Amino acid sequence: MKLGGLNTYMVIGLALIMFFMVMAVFADFIAPYSPVEKVGPERNPPSPEYLMGTDNLGRDMFSRIVYGSRIILIVVFLSVAVSGSVGTILGLLSGYVGGLVDKFASFIMDSLYAFPSLILAIVLSIALGTSPLNAAIAIAVVYIPTYFRMIRGQVLSLKNELFIEAARALGIPSSRIITRHILPHLTQTLMVVFSMNSADAVLTEAALSFLGLTVQPPEPDWGFDLYKGKGFILSGDWWLLAFPGLMITLLAIGFALLSEGVSLKYGGRD
Repeated sequence: MKLGGLNTYMVIGLALIMFFMVMAVFADFIAPYSPVEKVGPERNPPSPEYLMGTDNLGRDMFSRIVYGSRIILIVVFLSVAVSGSVGTILGLLSGYVGGLVDKFASFIMDSLYAFPSLILAIVLSIALGTSPLNAAIAIAVVYIPTYFRMIRGQVLSLKNELFIEAARALGIPSSRIITRHILPHLTQTLMVVFSMNSADAVLTEAALSFLGLTVQPPEPDWGFDLYKGKGFILSGDWWLLAFPGLMITLLAIGFALLSEGVSLKYGGRD
C-alpha cells in the first residue's frame, strides 16, 4: 500500500512519531496534572481520574508520560542532528581530500566504532554530568562514526565519476564540488541512516535515563520512571513499569518502521 509516495512502513512510522511529537508540543494542554507534584493516593491503579494510575509518590503517571515525551524527543533529535552534521562533514572531507587527512580521520572514527555503543554513551554521560544536553552529546558521539563511514564510502566512489572530474577540469573550487555536486547524491543515504539511528537513539536515551544519567528527580522521564517502577512489579503495581516501557517501545518502533520504509523506498524494492 502507498499513500502519496509513502509506503505502509513509512505511514505507520510517521504516524507514531507525529503522535509523540504532538504529545510533547501540547503537553501543557494534554496533561491533567503537574508531573512533579503529588495529586492523589500513592500507587493508585489506573482509573477514570488517573488514566495510568499514580506512582509511589502519588504523582499522576499519565502526566509524567506526557511531559516525559519532551525529554526523550529533544535528546533523540538533538543527538541525531549533531552526529549527522559532524559525521557528514568529516566523511565528506575525509573521502574527498584523502591522504593523511583520510587516514587520521578514519583512525579516530574506527577507534570510536570499536567501543560498544551503549558502554561508550554511559562513560561519556558520566564524564559530562547528568543533563539532557550532555546525554544528547554522549549519544551523538556514539553515532558520528556511522555517518562518517557511510558518507566517506560514497564520496570515495563519487569523486572518481566523470562529472566530478569534469568539474575539476573546469576549475570549480573543491568546496563547491562537495556542496553542489557530491552532497546532493548523498541525501537518500542520509535519510536512511538518520531514521535508523533515531530508533537506536531512543533505546540508548532510555538506557541512560534508566541509569539516572539524563534527568534529575523529580523531572519526568520514561527511562527513569521505568527504573523506579521495576521495584514495585512484584507487589502487583504493573502500571508503574508497563506504561513507561510501552511508550519507549512504541517510539522506537515508530522510528524503526520509518527507517524500514525509507530503505524500501530508496532501495528500489517498494
